[in-house]
Amino acid sequence: MKTASEKTVLILVNKDVVILYYRLEVVRALIHAGYRVLVSTPEGDRVSEIEAVGATVLLAPMESNGTNPFRDLKLIRHYKKLIRDHHPDVVLTYTIKPNIYGGMAAAAYKVPYVANITGLGTALGNKGFMQKITLALYRRGFRRISKVFFQNCGDRAFFEKHKLAMGKHDLLPGSGVNLEKFALLDYPAGDTIDFAFVSRIRKDKGIDQFIDAAKAVKSRYPHTGFHVCGSCDEEYRDLIERLHQEGVIRYHGLLKDTRLLLKDVHCVIHPTYYPEGMSNVLLEGAATGRAIISTDRTGCRETIDHGVNGYIVQEQNSEELIEAVETFMELSYEEKRAMGLAGRRKMEREFDRAIVVKRYLDTVAELTADPR
Repeated sequence: MKTASEKTVLILVNKDVVILYYRLEVVRALIHAGYRVLVSTPEGDRVSEIEAVGATVLLAPMESNGTNPFRDLKLIRHYKKLIRDHHPDVVLTYTIKPNIYGGMAAAAYKVPYVANITGLGTALGNKGFMQKITLALYRRGFRRISKVFFQNCGDRAFFEKHKLAMGKHDLLPGSGVNLEKFALLDYPAGDTIDFAFVSRIRKDKGIDQFIDAAKAVKSRYPHTGFHVCGSCDEEYRDLIERLHQEGVIRYHGLLKDTRLLLKDVHCVIHPTYYPEGMSNVLLEGAATGRAIISTDRTGCRETIDHGVNGYIVQEQNSEELIEAVETFMELSYEEKRAMGLAGRRKMEREFDRAIVVKRYLDTVAELTADPR
């Protein structure tokens, strides 16, 4: 009979930062519980930080956003070789390619595996040929799955509608938020009210609506700041640079630690219409005591009690976003601060990452328990 220290958990991800930003507490907890933890990820700049907590990193031949089927076949072979060589007792997967191709490999060797749907993404979220192909791949990958964790009810309903992995569904509060790392910050004083967009700069993340709000609000409230943080899609590069030069926004690039920005802002705006899982931007903003404004869609609305810790607006609706920002502007300093504190309490009550860690530990213990 194997002890916990002899049991192996294999984790499959598409980027090293998927572990570092959202799963490191799960890795640490598994290691602390006595499991040997292997992490398969493409080569990245921060692999050594995963190894530093005691996990073994096994580099994967994967393009996280690529669509080359021959490379995907290579990835399946890689996952199968990992399972043959390391004999994991359970496989945990995150994001679409590890979920599908890791599932296929685990099923081939009858290893228990648990997938996490971190959002439908454009492949599943938009109707068309790619959705049909992706659904077919999920059916193949999930044919022997042990459990599927969803980050919101909407994604679970989508899988139920398409009869995928029925009877294996479970719900988590997103990835949760590390309440110690994203501790409550002092609310900024001073005459300027600052707003932040923290996301990849692309159309379906709502950057156009944020820019519209910045232009309109700054014309009426000169003492406002609109900050943009994240990697920039090529189509927006020139526009973002020009708006930065004109003083409409302040572009910070991609920050390694968003707390450096959050300490100076009063409200986080996430006007997305991308198929989110659960918006970590909103979780982290609220955890630090900032009001949040986002769209009325799955993965965002769950984080906001409208009028209490922020505002919910319709997606792709610049006018409604501007109205929400101006409503926030009209609040007193204490009312703005109270809104942020309400968000912190909501994160403590509903989205503590410790909840997610415990669910994973319980699931792994259940799946690796030796039969009596």
